Amino acid sequence: MLRAAGVGAGDEVVVPAFGNVEVAEAVTLAGALPVFADIDPVTYCLDPAAVEAAVTPRTAAVVVVHRFGRRADVGRMHALGQRRRLLVLEHGESEAPYDETARRRERAAYLDAKLKGVRIPDGGDGHTYQQYVVRVPGNGRPDRDAFARALRARGVDCRVPVQTPVHRLPEFRRCVSLPQTELAADETLALPVEAALTKREMQRIAAACNALGGLLQPAF
Repeated sequence: MLRAAGVGAGDEVVVPAFGNVEVAEAVTLAGALPVFADIDPVTYCLDPAAVEAAVTPRTAAVVVVHRFGRRADVGRMHALGQRRRLLVLEHGESEAPYDETARRRERAAYLDAKLKGVRIPDGGDGHTYQQYVVRVPGNGRPDRDAFARALRARGVDCRVPVQTPVHRLPEFRRCVSLPQTELAADETLALPVEAALTKREMQRIAAACNALGGLLQPAF
């Protein structure tokens, strides 16, 4: 896709470090250099202001990645692309059938109302909850990893959505300041919201989280 658009050797492409390595690898395969920009802490997608700050005379494109069922601010990205003469590409997520998405939203709404001691996701417009991602701040009390271990011990199948940001990986290591990316990688945890979950299972998830969350009042 990048090569077909004329991106190649000597070009830079702005990409997120919070997410899968495949996007950065695609840039490298096209012969270009991936340049990492920070994310918006609410959507977990590229922050348009951070992207603009990362643009240089060699920048040819931006790859916008939608995360967890929440869309990036594509309007601002395309406006930036027009203003700076950049190609703006979108990397989407597979879409679930409408009824499955509706059931996920119901389960997300239940957790929104029940969870305590963690930061719930900002639903925003059109969130499909491909993942229900909370924040477990590490502010001197039990941190995200300890919280996740304790939940798993209680039978909750939670997972860390981004184990290592791409700019920390050996093959893409960069001396770049990405504070929101770093914080999100350290604090985020995906809780189950699959359409097949029963009401009793959702109650068990909330109860398990709240049994721990009462010890974890986050620092806002």
